[in-house]
Amino acid sequence: MTYDRYKKFRNDDGTISLVPFVEIPIRSTDEYCTYEIGKTRFDRLSYKYYGDPQYGWLILQSNPNISSFEFEIPNGTVLRIPMPLEAVLNGYEVSIDEYKQINGIG
Repeated sequence: MTYDRYKKFRNDDGTISLVPFVEIPIRSTDEYCTYEIGKTRFDRLSYKYYGDPQYGWLILQSNPNISSFEFEIPNGTVLRIPMPLEAVLNGYEVSIDEYKQINGIG
């Protein structure tokens, strides 16, 4: 089952409140790859590294120095792939919970 990154921000009426940017810390287990214009796609990277194409958002979130528009990413840019997936998602959840607590979001 795919991870629902919006579950902590889904309102009772089904709308989604603002999802904040949270930093994905660098780990010694992270992997790296080189972006190739016209070849690299985030859904494919997600599938290659995680076995599921739905985590392109996590790769983008882990590389805040690049644009979220693939056509604006310079050829040859090194991308960080946060690994292992389960540990990264657990850390993401903790960061979201801390953000909500600090900002008084229920």
